[in-house]
Amino acid sequence: MTNATDALKPPFDFRDYRVVVAGGSKGIGRSIALAFAEAGAAVSVCARGQAALDEVRHEIAAHGVTAHTQSCDLADAASIESYIHDAADALGGIDVLVNNASGYGFSDDDDGWLAGFNVDLMAAVRASRHALPHLRKSSHGSILHTSSIAAFHPGVRGPAYAAVKAALNQYTTSQALQLAEHRIRVNAIAPGSIEFPDGLWDRRKSEAPELYQRTLAKIPFGRFGKPEEIAHTALFLASPFASWITGQTLCVDGGQLLTG
Repeated sequence: MTNATDALKPPFDFRDYRVVVAGGSKGIGRSIALAFAEAGAAVSVCARGQAALDEVRHEIAAHGVTAHTQSCDLADAASIESYIHDAADALGGIDVLVNNASGYGFSDDDDGWLAGFNVDLMAAVRASRHALPHLRKSSHGSILHTSSIAAFHPGVRGPAYAAVKAALNQYTTSQALQLAEHRIRVNAIAPGSIEFPDGLWDRRKSEAPELYQRTLAKIPFGRFGKPEEIAHTALFLASPFASWITGQTLCVDGGQLLTG
């Protein structure tokens, strides 16, 4: 008899895949990296914090696959170029690039706008540019961007964050069209509100309980999302099951966007 835990394991086989997760030491990125590793892929992860990188490298390697991690400032063009080069060397190529980093530019000042522009958008552009020669050599090349449902409707909080994520969605469609001739698929995932230990919504539970409860009340499924639910979506979009899907932004939000 299949138990509940086994039933939740995605039926994907990523053996012989080389996956790079830009921004993957915690939260959604970490879950994506570990999900690919569990499915048999060699995985590279970058982030800024070395302690978290060391931990996720150990977790990836525990699945018996090649694990590579490297400290990288994803707001810095030279740092991204160096990381992608080193990741490709360590893995023997790149089949899947996941651009997951965010500068969390919520303030409506220059710092907020530039944080989002440099990390949420330009890091994805730059990582894609440097990964492209490797992706062109792959028979199943795929790029995934982490967007947000904030890109789809106006709000009084975080206009910079929403605008930059909307730009990332547009980049997804243009990039997909541009790379279709190389049979490289490009898609984005737009998570709703995701809760995990020491994450944004975990902190807001105690720091801004009214906001936490208002947000929870807007989610028709009655709970915040889990990083693993975004990871499972990433596996699907990078897999042969999604072989004719490109240029799409898939909302994964328990219906949150439906309530405005």
